[in-house]
Amino acid sequence: METNSPIKLPYNSPMIRSLLQQELSNLLGLALPHQPIVVICIGTDRSTGDSLGPLVGSSLAKYRSSFMHVFGTIAEPVHALNLADTLASIHKQFTHPFIIGIDACLGQASSVGCIQAGQGPVRPGAGVNKDLPPVGDIHITGIVNVGGFMEYFVLQNTRLHLVMSMSEIISQCLYYATSKHIRSMNMNSEQSTGIH
Repeated sequence: METNSPIKLPYNSPMIRSLLQQELSNLLGLALPHQPIVVICIGTDRSTGDSLGPLVGSSLAKYRSSFMHVFGTIAEPVHALNLADTLASIHKQFTHPFIIGIDACLGQASSVGCIQAGQGPVRPGAGVNKDLPPVGDIHITGIVNVGGFMEYFVLQNTRLHLVMSMSEIISQCLYYATSKHIRSMNMNSEQSTGIH
């Protein structure tokens, strides 16, 4: 199944939830049946701008969903120092997981507040010149501030309201899209085995 180029939507758009949920449903269609869905929320609670991932992870963890396995919360963040170990642990724990990478990023002034979703991995640390492993079969990123100059300072001085608002939208849309995807997989499985 092919998807179009990544979408980019302002978090305060009236249509953000329905459009993002639909895009995530399309992207989850790339997962094979029986592939466990693993969500890796990258970032740290020590920086406002970089806390998007852990905030999403903590919100998703509250759903206690059996549909997905969440790594990276405010309590137990996945960041530059433990990312490689976390990825190694996930690949030991799960067979061929379908990974969703979530991270904050910096961008152009006109794109601040936009949520992006698309095929392929997120590249954590790219905005602050860190060489970290790419993460995900698909990615969701939130553009939290302007890039190109004094990135660490910019991340530290990002508005918490913006980051929290974006994290709430991402976690809700991902939860509902994943639930819908798993229900659809289960229905297809039952139909193919003749169970009604």
